[in-house]
Amino acid sequence: MTTVSSTPHIVLFPFMSKGHTIPILHLARLLRRRGITVTIFTTPANRPFVSDSLADIDTTIVDLPFPENIDGVPPGVESTEKLPSMSLFVPFANATKRMQPYFEEGLQNLHSSITCIVSDGFLGWTLQSATKFGIPRWVFYGMSCYSQSVSRDVISNGLLSRHEIDDEVFTVTSFPWIKLTKNDFDQPFRLRDPSGPHMDFIIDQVIAASKSYGFILNSFYELEAPYVDYWNSKAEPKAWCIGPLCLAEPPSTGSHQKPTWLQWLDQKLAQGSSVLYVAFGTQAELSSQQLREIAIGLERSQVNFLWVVRKSEAKLGEGFEERVKERGLVVREWVGQRAILGHQSVKGFLSHCGWNSALESVCAKVPILAWPMMADQHLNARMVVEEVRVGLRVETSDGSVRGFVKSSS
Repeated sequence: MTTVSSTPHIVLFPFMSKGHTIPILHLARLLRRRGITVTIFTTPANRPFVSDSLADIDTTIVDLPFPENIDGVPPGVESTEKLPSMSLFVPFANATKRMQPYFEEGLQNLHSSITCIVSDGFLGWTLQSATKFGIPRWVFYGMSCYSQSVSRDVISNGLLSRHEIDDEVFTVTSFPWIKLTKNDFDQPFRLRDPSGPHMDFIIDQVIAASKSYGFILNSFYELEAPYVDYWNSKAEPKAWCIGPLCLAEPPSTGSHQKPTWLQWLDQKLAQGSSVLYVAFGTQAELSSQQLREIAIGLERSQVNFLWVVRKSEAKLGEGFEERVKERGLVVREWVGQRAILGHQSVKGFLSHCGWNSALESVCAKVPILAWPMMADQHLNARMVVEEVRVGLRVETSDGSVRGFVKSSS
């Protein structure tokens, strides 16, 4: 039975993806520091990551059964980084709607009244549940206000449909200092006919978001003031910047043995050597040819590097790791990215420009070598390089923002 409490009680519901989950877990920490009761909804396969991340704070974690028999998605896959291909994103995301009855049952079973629900922007169906129980729903967007506002302006002014060539430069109407191309936008927006399941999914989320109480953004006003002001004057609902949320993550206590990669960074620092950190997130799909080209470039560069790759990205060239072992470390496990970026030896970050990574790099004062791959990353790269000016852009062989990158110019 639900009881009324004077202590606020906030329900958090992240999307099933590490990049979406991590900042919401940081938000949970901030809320608990202020004495707010926190309940997090997740799925059985994602629970270990959530519970391990928040092991030192008091939160309630509720598991919801993840849908089965999703077309193309292997059994047991409950997060986007486990998908065989990101082409399965739409059926995966749409399937989360089938969790709604379990979510509503979970809300009813909570013992104290709920102040509000903060759910990921990809979980638009949670608005229906929130409305059913008279609970305000806030939308958590794990993207910059720059990319959100620029995208809105470009789409509302029909700029993408006016240009046939993907790399033709155009000016953003409300931000005339910004020059973009169709290639700065992911599918389906840059397609001649964007209609289809992916666009239908996006429209559903936009409609749900517009009817919600407000946006919560993992950013800070001083970083992108013109874009926050634009959004709050032109769009609804209002957006609040409450970041950088990564600063809520506690520093390592040092009570446990340091992981191998951190010990390696310590060795480089003791040698007086600087290190380039290389990581492209959990979802970017790099061809084996591109991976080998990166390996060749790092080997020829003679720089010290720590390169985090996915287990599926094993083919880096025969003998590569042995040849570079004195100055390069390849890691195929989950790493603490903030610990890496905050390490004194790390002086640069070759990054896909996912918003979490970009923001963490800004906070750590580590310059970015921007190599965007997908989603909002191309716009984030524009912001990092051209707006905030804390990085440089990786050059492609054909000059396109989506072109192949060779090991040497």
